[in-house]
Formats: sequence, structure tokens, C-alpha cells
Amino acid sequence: MSKPVNLNRFRKEKARAEKKARADQNAVAFGRTKAEKTQMRALADKAARDLDGKKQE
Repeated sequence: MSKPVNLNRFRKEKARAEKKARADQNAVAFGRTKAEKTQMRALADKAARDLDGKKQE
């Protein structure tokens, strides 16, 4: 007779693996480095400043 298998442990390990795979996919699709975030923030700030400078009162 073989050793009994804990089905709860198997189910939880499978769920963890699926969650990690989904997280890895999201990191590739949506993740940006700190340098990229800083650059985008700087560009947005510059665009806002340029727009404010061209407003007519």
C-alpha cells in the first residue's frame, strides 16, 4: 500500500504555483523599472509645465 497523499497540501501548492505564474506574467506585461517610472514622471511634469506656460490669461 502506498503512502497517503494530503490533498489539501497538493491543492494549495498548485494554487501557489498558478498565482506565481500569473504574477510573473503581469510583471512582464505591466512592470517598469524605477528608471522608466522616473523618466515618465519627468516627461509628464515637463509637458504640464509647457502647457501651463502657453496658457492665455
